[in-house]
Amino acid sequence: MRGRVRRRQGGFSLLELLVAFVIMAFSLGMLYQASGGTVRSLGDTEQHLRATVLAQSVLNSRDSVPEAGWNESGESAGLAWRVSSGAFQTDVNSPQAPLLQQVQIVIGWNDRRGPRQLELSTLLPQARPPPGSAR
Repeated sequence: MRGRVRRRQGGFSLLELLVAFVIMAFSLGMLYQASGGTVRSLGDTEQHLRATVLAQSVLNSRDSVPEAGWNESGESAGLAWRVSSGAFQTDVNSPQAPLLQQVQIVIGWNDRRGPRQLELSTLLPQARPPPGSAR
């Protein structure tokens, strides 16, 4: 009698398939998380850019600051803004040197992480009093 030679069938076992599916599930999960983080980051960047453009727009609304200062606030497209200024002291004591005001602009908004704000500060010349007016 001849011994029967058993041939092994080709293919994957059930255990190999389960391991492959688990690896694929983890890989897809990490891929979705990474792409979701990129989309969230892009949204944050867009909101920050909108706040910066608003601050520049508010700043461009004036060429100079009155002697009494500039205190104003408002809201635009879901962004709240506030401007305040104060005299900026320098060591220059010349009548030709312009007086300066330090202007601070604060833009605030809410997003999924809570309240956020952007603060910018710059110098603007103080408006000169009209000729002939008392100082």
